[in-house]
Amino acid sequence: MPVFTAPDGTSLVFDDPGGEGPPILALAGLTRTAADFDFVAPHLPPCRLIRMDYRGRGRSAWADPATYTIQTEATDALALIDHLGLPKTAVLGTSRGGLIAFVLALVAKDRLTGVALNDIGPEIDPVGLAHIQTYIGRRPEERTLAEAARARARSVSGFENVSEGRWAEEVSRLYVETAEGLDLQYDPRLSEIFSSGATQPAPDLWPMFDALEGLPTALIRGANSNLLGAETAAEMRRRRPDMIYADVPDRGHVPFLDEPEALAALTSWIDAL
Repeated sequence: MPVFTAPDGTSLVFDDPGGEGPPILALAGLTRTAADFDFVAPHLPPCRLIRMDYRGRGRSAWADPATYTIQTEATDALALIDHLGLPKTAVLGTSRGGLIAFVLALVAKDRLTGVALNDIGPEIDPVGLAHIQTYIGRRPEERTLAEAARARARSVSGFENVSEGRWAEEVSRLYVETAEGLDLQYDPRLSEIFSSGATQPAPDLWPMFDALEGLPTALIRGANSNLLGAETAAEMRRRRPDMIYADVPDRGHVPFLDEPEALAALTSWIDAL
């Protein structure tokens, strides 16, 4: 299990299978892990898909909750790039990972070769944020993965035509089954920093998106997303008419990325790197 040490001493786990093709650092969602990219990895064109478990998530060490911030996680991402001896890499960012990519574009653009955003933009819909607040830091009421899969199929907004098997695979990456019921795969104290941030005025992220100018950029949006609105996606496309774009039907926040529309966009993006 590859491990590196963040600048503040936190031990972070990553996966790096090597391989031919451009290096791509895959950054997961807020409460998620490197497993976020299990569904898409087998279908990508040749590339070196590097994945990191953020601090307090998955296999990485828990840390002071005050460090569970986008800025610190961007610093951790840069530290991993340095640890691997990579002068540059592309970033595939799902939700939270896309926000980290924005920070990297602003502070270390010379280290990037391109950015692909999975259902995230410079404006975040309050409806989606409110939904995250309902579950972050809370263990699920269901006691088994099978129960959680059935519950997820009923409750997740915006998803249609998803097989029972896919929901079972999904929850197996979100929870750990224990004798006491299901447990989270992240530090529940993550909710503290998320809640404190939710009460602050939203920063203007458009300059960060504009910082992607000149880099091959892709945007994948769930057609039913409650976090990335259609108007925001349209403005992103207006500002970056060269941006590769996919609107994935029957998906909310976030697409699994192995949908045909998502794969076509990612293939075009990797070809452009």
